Amino acid sequence: MTSTFTDPTSADFLRTGRRVIQREAGALEALSEAIGESFSAAAALLMAARGRVIVSGMGKSGHIARKIAATFASTGTPAHFVHPAEASHGDLGMVAEGDVLLVLSNSGETPELADIVAHSRRFGISLIGVAGRAGSTLLRQADVAILLPEVPEACETGIVPTTSTTMTLALGDALAIALMEHRAFTPDHFRMFHPGGKLGARLLRVRDLMHDNPPLVPEDLGMGEALLAITRSGFGVVGVTDAEGRLAGIITDGDLRRHLDGLMSHTAGEVMTRNPRTIGTDVLAGEALAVMNDRKITCLLITEDSTAIGILHVHDCLRAGVV
Repeated sequence: MTSTFTDPTSADFLRTGRRVIQREAGALEALSEAIGESFSAAAALLMAARGRVIVSGMGKSGHIARKIAATFASTGTPAHFVHPAEASHGDLGMVAEGDVLLVLSNSGETPELADIVAHSRRFGISLIGVAGRAGSTLLRQADVAILLPEVPEACETGIVPTTSTTMTLALGDALAIALMEHRAFTPDHFRMFHPGGKLGARLLRVRDLMHDNPPLVPEDLGMGEALLAITRSGFGVVGVTDAEGRLAGIITDGDLRRHLDGLMSHTAGEVMTRNPRTIGTDVLAGEALAVMNDRKITCLLITEDSTAIGILHVHDCLRAGVV
């Protein structure tokens, strides 16, 4: 096969890129206007699923289906992808009563989908069909049929799946977020499914990183013993408690330098800084790190009802990837 090449300029590439993006943006606008009761019905069906959401599609639709399944799973809707061709060779066993099938096909006539669609009809498994052709087999068979608006693909030949896949992906995101919001899915839930990387680190809370049993000494303790407590703890600080066990202050390196003359003749209560900056367990670790950076300190005592229950060091945040 021979091809004829032109000699494009930078402006040509830019013109094509903008045209593609504009066409796809227009397709998304059309999709926003087109979704209606079928979208609501699909979301309700997915919300009520007793089992898992099974997303399937062939070719480019299959790639989109994998991403949609991953988005569902990470936002509180148990889901996985089943390849339609593999389903015909044993993977239909992954689709069970109580599941909901979400099947994607731009034409609605993809032959590889026949077995998984037939399986859903045979065993009464709810089927949501997404396609771009009204009256297609997939949409006729589906319990809920979502018809994509008729818009041209982004290429000039109209044969490369571009706007169609963009619309399908956006539709999947819209369903996932609709379910997420109505499940009252919180950042804490999200972090459970994203423990690694920067996203997981950003959602860590103080309670996830703090050390229990913070170093504490009573106000009337001599500074000789207080220094030993600072050395043993390894944090470079020690909290000071009053007669009722409430946090009264903290002794830091700066406090030691300020009282260097005659240090050993003082008590912990005489050397400490009163009313130190503390933080609660539910605060995001990133906020705690910001406090330490702002105050140019390396540790924060964690308190509940004026009682010190833990300590957080700046290195704990950095090791966890909190920035």
